[in-house]
Amino acid sequence: MRWTAGDRGNIEDMRGRSSGMRVGSLGVGGLLVALVLSYVTGVDFLSLLGGGGESASVDTSGPPVQTSPQEERMVDFVDAVAGDTQNTWERLLGGRYERTQVVLFRDAMNSACGFAQSATGPFYCPSDHKVYLDLGFFRELSERFGAPGDFAQAYVVAHEFGHHIQNLLGLTARVQQDPRPGQASASVALELQADCFAGIWGHAASQKGRFAAGGVELEPGDAEEALRAAASIGDDRLQRMSSGRVAPERFTHGSSAQRVEWFRRGLESGDPQRCDTFARATH
Repeated sequence: MRWTAGDRGNIEDMRGRSSGMRVGSLGVGGLLVALVLSYVTGVDFLSLLGGGGESASVDTSGPPVQTSPQEERMVDFVDAVAGDTQNTWERLLGGRYERTQVVLFRDAMNSACGFAQSATGPFYCPSDHKVYLDLGFFRELSERFGAPGDFAQAYVVAHEFGHHIQNLLGLTARVQQDPRPGQASASVALELQADCFAGIWGHAASQKGRFAAGGVELEPGDAEEALRAAASIGDDRLQRMSSGRVAPERFTHGSSAQRVEWFRRGLESGDPQRCDTFARATH
């Protein structure tokens, strides 16, 4: 990907706030994987691993953030992707779009949607319209889930902004009111649509000349990185990693094949109208 660092106007940097949570012998990486798998499978892996006694207190008066040039470059990268994603949706939605920010934190913090832990992965909070992200997730995405590359990381950010679009358009509230019993789960439909919306941004970023105009521009091979990322975090793959079996009734985000299909649909079409996961069967 080609991108240029900006003024970080799309970032709310909360990395300096420290968590009182003790991760014990698991380590931060182990805790992250345990909680991600617990979220997807419904199995309490923290208890199984002996990590169920962590404190949920957060100290907001910690020392200044300790960082590195590599991490600061990643902050600039997230800012660039977030800004370009928002510019894309402003063009598509006009006055209906409301700009927001990515909140960067470490380990844990209090959000408008409750206590947030890095172990749960990136998420969007409808209450304050913000995306929450611990940069350590990108390392896990590459090393544990086999999806390296900058566009794989950008896909994750764009997916969360897809939830922001859903919130602005009233789709999140509609699904909460009508979970569509007897059909593919409402949660899966929302997540697959967010994948498709991420693909919409990817389509825009694939247009030539964007970098020269100050935007983010894809390079050859970038699309394959994002497709690998979508496949690597499908519910079926994560369930096999955790328990060796697949339980579709526990799906929350969709299978690997579904996630790839809907991301590709947005990436190839660039048309939000092609992202109606609620009007189509998603199996």
